[in-house]
Amino acid sequence: MPANQHQVLVFDVNETLSDLTSLGGRFEDIGIPGYLLPVWFASLLRDGFALTAAGAYADFASIARDGVRALLSGQENWAGDEEAAALHVLDGFAHLDVHPDVPDGVRKLSDAGYRLTTMTNGSAALTERLLDKAGVLDCFEALSDVRGPRCWKPAPAAYRYAVERVGARPDQALLVAVHPWDVDGAQRAGLGGVWLRRGASVYPQTMTPPRYSAQDLRELADVLAADQ
Repeated sequence: MPANQHQVLVFDVNETLSDLTSLGGRFEDIGIPGYLLPVWFASLLRDGFALTAAGAYADFASIARDGVRALLSGQENWAGDEEAAALHVLDGFAHLDVHPDVPDGVRKLSDAGYRLTTMTNGSAALTERLLDKAGVLDCFEALSDVRGPRCWKPAPAAYRYAVERVGARPDQALLVAVHPWDVDGAQRAGLGGVWLRRGASVYPQTMTPPRYSAQDLRELADVLAADQ
């Protein structure tokens, strides 16, 4: 068991564990430039956050489909089945791979005694498929998504739901995420935060700084071991 107070690691999934790059090819299949993938993903997060802030809720897939339709409407002379096109993009989530560091990093963290769980604005079922494909599903105690609390991260209730599912308190957990807004939200909810940089170099000054920072999960295992 780790010597420090943080015994539970709560992992974000989209972009933190999974590599979304291949979805760009799905966009090109339906006539949308692949470079619009980051725009689409940012807009669907925005809409999920907005609904939560307004006291409403919609699931990831529904908002994602709306986003694809919006992009298609901006493509000159596009003609086709919008619903089928949106489903083609969303089906890509079932075929994603993890980042190369994830299998080794997850094993190192599990072997070090950390209890591992996930919390995603996406789907726990897709998380299960992703982790099983990577060969690390057995390392995780629970896989959570926002359908449980019916609010998206970074709402405090989303993080609390994730830690409660594994019988922990917020102060016993670290949220591991590539997104600064997620790290900030978790820390405001009472968890510690780990910013997984994955090539990024600047953390927003307007957000609470992370408790820990690492380039990837292999480095994170070393960072946490050095803090024992």
